[in-house]
Amino acid sequence: MKYKSYITATVLGMAIALLSCGRKDQKAVADTAPPVSVRIHTVSEEGSAPLLVVSGKVEAVKSADIGTRMMGYVDKIYVRVGDRVKNGQLLLSINNADVSAKLGQVNAGITEAQAAYENAEKDYRRFTVLFEDNSASQKELDDITAHYNMAKARLEAAKEMKNEVNAQLSYANIRAPFSGVVTNKFIKVGDMANPGMPLMEVESPGKYQVLAMVPESEILEIKTDTEVDVLLKSLNRKVEGKVTEVSTSAKNTGGQYLVKVELEEANAAILSGMYATVQFPIQRKTIAKAIMIPKDALVENGQLTGVYTVSQSNTALLRWLRLGRTFGDEVEVLSGLSADEQYIVSADGKLFNGAKIAIQ
Repeated sequence: MKYKSYITATVLGMAIALLSCGRKDQKAVADTAPPVSVRIHTVSEEGSAPLLVVSGKVEAVKSADIGTRMMGYVDKIYVRVGDRVKNGQLLLSINNADVSAKLGQVNAGITEAQAAYENAEKDYRRFTVLFEDNSASQKELDDITAHYNMAKARLEAAKEMKNEVNAQLSYANIRAPFSGVVTNKFIKVGDMANPGMPLMEVESPGKYQVLAMVPESEILEIKTDTEVDVLLKSLNRKVEGKVTEVSTSAKNTGGQYLVKVELEEANAAILSGMYATVQFPIQRKTIAKAIMIPKDALVENGQLTGVYTVSQSNTALLRWLRLGRTFGDEVEVLSGLSADEQYIVSADGKLFNGAKIAIQ
């Protein structure tokens, strides 16, 4: 038993010695690593931020979802996505056999009503002459007049019914509401078209707008005709725009107010659906004193966002932050930093917690 205890103690001693040596080696490596050159800023509270930045999506100012008011199978589609169409051009047709049959019935009814009306009109004229010659009584003239008026009304009703059927036929032949480009197609030949269902999308290129959602805390500062800057992310360019519409209700948009910004520049490279960033100039009174730092200084790890600060021992210390609104290239810090603290803006090497730094 004493021999086994001696062996166990010896093994434990050797393990502790090896671990100690490993730690000493690691410490030696850390101590000899050159410091990372960094540039720092000192946190300061700002009384205002010049820009409110929100995201939006580009769409054509003049666009329409084409639909129909009748139900039926799609017979034929005459255009493809990307085709240019003219105002009134036939886009697609829907099977209208039942409406065509109804039109035949209506035409037959009009013919019958027309014949009855013409006969009643002749009787009315004849009895009017007879009454003036005292050859017909007042009762006979009244009966003929009533018969004539009813025949006239039946003819008018038959004609109005034909107008209704013709309107239904127009919904079977879908035409372009304006000249433009077919940008989307939601149906194919043989599919069932239903009332209110979008079949195609047509837009008139050349004039675009951005639909942006502004939070309620800032919406009162957004005014119509305000000049703004719009950054088109996919094109990596900035264009000028003007606020054309500001929504006064957020009932169906989750507390966000819709703002329409019309782009001043018409560029062939701009396409509907592109993402954009709108920079609104806001009054300086909108923000109380706030801590603002550049977005380039932020460090992201999953859903966490932080910034490297400078510790008392002149090393990098990662501090997690809670962020607020974004204004241009800066973001508001709600918690995690306080005034007069120093944070690292950029570094010439890879930073980590405890890394030695040399402030430039």
